[in-house]
Amino acid sequence: MHELDLRIGSFRYDNTEALFTGAVTVDGVGSTTMSTAATLPEVFARLVRGEDVDVSEFGLTFFLRALDQGAPFVAIPVFPVRLFRHSAVYVNAGSGITGPADLVDRTIGEFGVYGQDPGVWIKGILADEYGFRPERNRWVIGGLDHPAPPFEFTSHPHPAGLDITTAPEGAPLSDMLDNGEIDALFTANVPQPFLDGSPNITRLFPDYEPLERDYYRRTGNFPIMHTVVARRELLAANPGLARAIYTAFHDAKEAGAERYRKFRRLYEAPVMLPWVNALVEENDRLFGEDWWPYGVSANRTELDTFLRYHHEQGLSARRRTVEEIIAPELLDT
Repeated sequence: MHELDLRIGSFRYDNTEALFTGAVTVDGVGSTTMSTAATLPEVFARLVRGEDVDVSEFGLTFFLRALDQGAPFVAIPVFPVRLFRHSAVYVNAGSGITGPADLVDRTIGEFGVYGQDPGVWIKGILADEYGFRPERNRWVIGGLDHPAPPFEFTSHPHPAGLDITTAPEGAPLSDMLDNGEIDALFTANVPQPFLDGSPNITRLFPDYEPLERDYYRRTGNFPIMHTVVARRELLAANPGLARAIYTAFHDAKEAGAERYRKFRRLYEAPVMLPWVNALVEENDRLFGEDWWPYGVSANRTELDTFLRYHHEQGLSARRRTVEEIIAPELLDT
């Protein structure tokens, strides 16, 4: 393993920054090379195509789809992106949609693929909490702020009979929502017209933070979007590598968390964000000291929930278990 030059693909986040700077490395390997890309789909596509990465951040839905296609990937229980998603449903202000019940028989946009990671969570949460049924809607897949075809690096399963079309050429979903060509948008990122102050777009849940905090208190779910994966043969050929990768990502996450602890001691001076201390203290009360846990035991609820949603929404050939998708040597984490 000491001769291995390990190549890791990831976006640059608070919880991966120490890997990019070299403050944290993967123990026992010859070298660790970090790489990223302009967009997350590009990071994912490089993994699928076998381009210059051995280990990579990967969206949970794309990972599960790849497994159904026979890809030799296995997950390291590291979760670099997790986000509450009540805030990620946008509606056209003139559509008459004022609550979840009004989504029935509407045209809904989704970025890149039917069943993006946020889309899986949104559909699942709306189904559990409000009785939402995706088959009662029309779905349009396209680019968010720029025209783009459906993702080519992944498969596109969906239930038979579901009404799914591709956005017209040259039409981004954010413009279609702004113009009323679609009624709602389930999205990973905030649409640009909303950021620009368009009066035509609003959130389904404008006061989303109390809803998301209540959702966590009731369910224990802090929704996971992405994990980290490696090829099974790489881990089999290098005993101890899976745990070394896990430890490195964990240590990088802790280095990021320490920055926020320092903010508290310095009264927010290092950041241009007023009242960040109040937010940190509120999150401590809700989540405990570790807001962003890695490992299996602390995330089994979220993983089980996502695996259930993925199968219920017709995106998995069968409902998988946590034990099937996580590297066996890390099931004790």
